[in-house]
Amino acid sequence: ARAASYPRAEWTISATARELHDGETVFVGARLPLRAMIVAQKQGRRLRAIYENGLIRTTAARAVLRTMGDPPNITGALYCGDTLSVLAMLQQRRIDVGILGAGEIDRFGNLNSTEVVMHGRTLRLPGSGGAADIACLAKRLVVLMKHERRRFVEKVHYRTSPGHGDGAGWRERMGLGPGGPSVVLTTLGVMRFDEATGEAVLVS
Repeated sequence: ARAASYPRAEWTISATARELHDGETVFVGARLPLRAMIVAQKQGRRLRAIYENGLIRTTAARAVLRTMGDPPNITGALYCGDTLSVLAMLQQRRIDVGILGAGEIDRFGNLNSTEVVMHGRTLRLPGSGGAADIACLAKRLVVLMKHERRRFVEKVHYRTSPGHGDGAGWRERMGLGPGGPSVVLTTLGVMRFDEATGEAVLVS
């Protein structure tokens, strides 16, 4: 089938699954990241999936997930604990990659899932949850975005989850160390971050 015949969200999920490597520990965000993890695990990659509600899985859930707390995600889980125990894994630098979505992103990969201003009105978004922790402490970050002009801004209205701040070297100056977004996967393309500038560059 021609690539254009696939729904764009499915392409994004598939592209995200390809970014996850065998043996990695992955902190999985809500919505599309949930589905990308299932695809990657069903493709045979050995991945440890960490969910902010305290779940750890090493096998794919048997059904499509709408939330991380859905029964198919709990059934067969390796561990059912609490949020504190899995966030501690971030503090211990045991998370290889985090997968997040957001309402807005800027050229340095900073994410906004708190609030946006549209037509003079401030609109509230779902908020951070564990997203800021994941963005700060995972060894690398994979970002999924619907490709819309209003989501790609010069500077996010609210920096919920830091990317590369104001450019290369910002994370180190802020004490965050290495990491940050490595790729942005949208419904139209793939962007990776230039090491010299910290800016996103379209690669495909």
